[in-house]
Amino acid sequence: MILVTGATGKIGAEVLKQLSALNVPARALVRDPQKAAALAGPTIELVQGDLMDPHSLEAAMQGVDTLFLLSPQGGDPYMMESGAVEAASRAGVKHIVKQAVLGASPFSEVGFIRSHWRVEKLIEQRGIDYTFLHPNHLMQHFVAIFGPTIIGTNSFFAPVKDGRISMVDARDIAAVAVAALTEEGHEGKTYDITGPEALSYSEAAEKLSAAVGRPIMYIDVPPEAAKQVILGSGAPQFIADDVVGLYVYFAEGYGDQVTDVVARVLKRQPLSFDQFARDYAPAFQGNTPPAG
Repeated sequence: MILVTGATGKIGAEVLKQLSALNVPARALVRDPQKAAALAGPTIELVQGDLMDPHSLEAAMQGVDTLFLLSPQGGDPYMMESGAVEAASRAGVKHIVKQAVLGASPFSEVGFIRSHWRVEKLIEQRGIDYTFLHPNHLMQHFVAIFGPTIIGTNSFFAPVKDGRISMVDARDIAAVAVAALTEEGHEGKTYDITGPEALSYSEAAEKLSAAVGRPIMYIDVPPEAAKQVILGSGAPQFIADDVVGLYVYFAEGYGDQVTDVVARVLKRQPLSFDQFARDYAPAFQGNTPPAG
């Protein structure tokens, strides 16, 4: 049995969708099964629980041999995921496919990136077979983060200057995860997952403009201005610091590496930003994005 955490997020839901298409039995850890009912299916069962609730994790791990470990954004990964690792160890889970982030290491200047590394070290210390997924900037962030301003003002802003980023589609991340969850030979591997090219936000804006049929502009802003907007949204200081730190990381050119992981693992080329923009064009018109 495969247990999927982060099941209601974009990547977790896509992992479940792809497992369902393969008729692979899986269990989704969700806080509210009624609200998450759309995730259920003939081979997908829902179990109520929370990464921060040890008792629910113990129950959810029963009969599980493989874990897809993903926590919600906006918190400390170690705090949210270490309990699941310990519960998996006690339950005899054989393999953990953990999604972290590109650049996970103890030397990162970004707090949540260092925290992801700590989770990976804990998994290794517990002696559980692992596959670590390190995806770069998610293309779908343009919907979740920039969508409202693109819809309202035909623009989006961030402090990334002309830094190029090898953005990756959530559907490709999920597909690599599913391969690691269902195939042999991925144990002990760390996969740096990127898209097929590195783009600046200005270049991404041009591609979005072509897809939606109206001009969309990227506006570069100072890091401190972006931080104040994040704080104004109600986010705590540490999240604002981490998000802006990641933007600065991109601005300095550290997000431009392109890997062949998707091509090697999936035997096809990764989805391009052009394809993403076409598929998600309705989301930038104020409509619901496609499910695929």
